[in-house]
Amino acid sequence: MKLFAEAGPANTEAVVRLAVEAAREREIKHLVVASASGATARRFLPHAREFNLVVVTHAFGFAGPGENEMPPSVRQELSNAGCRIVTATHVLSGAERGMSKRFGGVYPVEIIAHTLRMFGQGVKVGVEIAVMALDAGAIPYGEDVVAVGGTNEGADTAIVIRPAHAQAIFETHISEIICQPR
Repeated sequence: MKLFAEAGPANTEAVVRLAVEAAREREIKHLVVASASGATARRFLPHAREFNLVVVTHAFGFAGPGENEMPPSVRQELSNAGCRIVTATHVLSGAERGMSKRFGGVYPVEIIAHTLRMFGQGVKVGVEIAVMALDAGAIPYGEDVVAVGGTNEGADTAIVIRPAHAQAIFETHISEIICQPR
């Protein structure tokens, strides 16, 4: 496992290299990458023909009502390169975040998210996007994938994960943390 001194986008190039190397070594066919603007996803484009490259964006409304941070031109560019793009409600927040904002308190799915954050924001993101990709049919059930997430912008974490559908999220298995910040 590679540990980075700090979280953030400065690690993106190393994460791309480590994620691709790990997928090749383990014969994993699917890379699931978190990318709000498309910048991180673009770093994986040289590998789009080698892997099933799934890009998971923020949901519409994350940045503001009716808004999505990924411009349509970038979405089209990624799609034309062979990427599958998943834009959906975040599995580890979604409606529960709305309830906690409105009524206060903590709800079960938020507890899962906060527990995963104990391992790092990128690990939480990796679990979330892998489950979202599975639920969207962008990756096959029962196979390991490499999921790439980060802290704010860029990528700083990659994990090997066999996601379960959201309705069975506790059947998800993280088998390896490839890299992450200390």
